[in-house]
Amino acid sequence: MLIVTRPGVTAEEVDAIRERAEARGASTCVARQGPRAVIACLGEAVELDRSALAHPAIEAVLPLTTPYPLAARGLVPHAERAATVLPLGDDPRARLGGREVVVIAGPCSVENAAMLRETAHAVRRAGAGLLRGGAFKPRTSPYAFQGLGLAGLRLLAEVRRETGLPVVTEVMDPRLVEQVAEYADVLQVGARNMQNFPLLCEVGRVQRPVLLKRGWSATLKELLLAAEYVLARGNAAVILCERGIRGFDPAVRNTLDLAAIPLLHRETHLPVVVDPSHAAGRADLVLPLACAAVAAGVDGLLVEVHPDPAAARSDGEQSLPAAGFADFMRTLRPFVAAAGRTLAGPRPPSREAA
Repeated sequence: MLIVTRPGVTAEEVDAIRERAEARGASTCVARQGPRAVIACLGEAVELDRSALAHPAIEAVLPLTTPYPLAARGLVPHAERAATVLPLGDDPRARLGGREVVVIAGPCSVENAAMLRETAHAVRRAGAGLLRGGAFKPRTSPYAFQGLGLAGLRLLAEVRRETGLPVVTEVMDPRLVEQVAEYADVLQVGARNMQNFPLLCEVGRVQRPVLLKRGWSATLKELLLAAEYVLARGNAAVILCERGIRGFDPAVRNTLDLAAIPLLHRETHLPVVVDPSHAAGRADLVLPLACAAVAAGVDGLLVEVHPDPAAARSDGEQSLPAAGFADFMRTLRPFVAAAGRTLAGPRPPSREAA
């Protein structure tokens, strides 16, 4: 069953409702949707109704008709349920899921301070809204560059202070979630970890937006169930990322599933972004795939950028040169306008960096 509260419900009222439901044999999880709370009551043969719970803060008790009730769009028919708009960082103007299309740009891996700083300033000047960069990198080969770890996180935080760009970086280990959250504004869960359930539970516990990448062989249902793990632990700020699924043609790294964008928007209220860099595996295909994603209704783009892609320690072949990222943004802008959207701009640098 799904319990929907009245607007303005307090934390104490939510706790009281959960106690009453759990006393009747249910296990509960809660997510905030605007001014309301949505409480999922799970368990075998759980039968609840509004009169049995008898609490004035309850607006409706609905049957569960989907395996991912907190991610689903249509279960709670209120205006704020139509789409979730997420704040990113501490600037209220940095938001994802509204009319603006947000571009998240930066290197695959944080390699050193000079490279990161050059890239961050370049993507900010061109109009990117967030900075991406990997401090911890999952690599197929155990001998490949694995990232700088904590030193990379510190570099990302320094550059954030200089540029004002919120930081997106990957977390791979449940034991490191709190440490990464100290430095990052958005926690990325990569494609390889989409069904790492202990990791999903842990990022659900911290109050940071989570960018959840679709696994390369995962169905959309499996992606939404992975998101449900995060939502069920109390973190309502989940961003879904389509980054391509494994195909049969070696001409591209992955096959970008453009149909996933409108399908996800129909099925869920969560914002959807696309990573054309990992889908293509080739820098020359990033722009056309990004334009196609905008036409399909995407809320944001995740683009790899490097000052010298040929010298990159990871994914250089799919990275745009920092000098050419401005051309990418100029070409993308009219496609965004044709879709009835605008490109979100960066926030100003903090005063600490002045």
